[in-house]
Amino acid sequence: MLALTTLRPGLLVSLKTSVVGNIDYTRRILEADYTTADGALLARWETTRTIADPIEHAEAQKVRSEAGHIVRKVCSQSTFGLLCPEDKVDVLEQAIVEARALTDKFNDKAALTRIRIYVIAGRVAADDVEAVKAINSEIRDLMAQMESGLANLDVQAVRATATKAKQMGQMLSEEASDRVQLAVDLARQAAKQIVKAGEQAAQEINRQTIKRIAEQRTSFLDLDEPDVEISDVAAPGRAVDLPPAAE
Repeated sequence: MLALTTLRPGLLVSLKTSVVGNIDYTRRILEADYTTADGALLARWETTRTIADPIEHAEAQKVRSEAGHIVRKVCSQSTFGLLCPEDKVDVLEQAIVEARALTDKFNDKAALTRIRIYVIAGRVAADDVEAVKAINSEIRDLMAQMESGLANLDVQAVRATATKAKQMGQMLSEEASDRVQLAVDLARQAAKQIVKAGEQAAQEINRQTIKRIAEQRTSFLDLDEPDVEISDVAAPGRAVDLPPAAE
């Protein structure tokens, strides 16, 4: 019988950052719309970008990146957005405060440029069957990518995917997270052996490791809704009171 995956409650976080001002775009039409002989519609134009203060613009891009990283490092990156476990909500709130303080400091002194940062968080419940299936799918894909990386002796791809899988494991129950961690440890160990061993020896190592990772991947197969095991919530989740955006 397959080990069933349980999901820890947490937040699905949407983060948006932008830099506005200090840039002007002008467009000059070179050829207006016209129809070609085969019926296609074509046009050509030339766009000119002007940055009034390049130094301030470069600093804004750097601060924007730093502010986004402050929030992202608390969460796990997934194809659905950022995921934050329930036990890291306080850390997330503090990260948002820190990120906004960083952008406010820049905005207060900047003459032409403004950095904007917005964070929206929605709760992912432990009894959300669709969320369980979605995260199972993400974990399966990551493990398949680790297997592919090992088969191709691609150490960089293996290590990058293993890091993503480890982060996603934060959103799973302890038992499911342990299965992910096992696959991650196997992949990372094999990556080290690939670097040290010759190609023929590495291929033999990989065949064994790929098989063991595949065994972990099967525990995250899609399950019918009535069979999905959902973790119990010991206490009602508290309301999420994220810091307001600065006006």
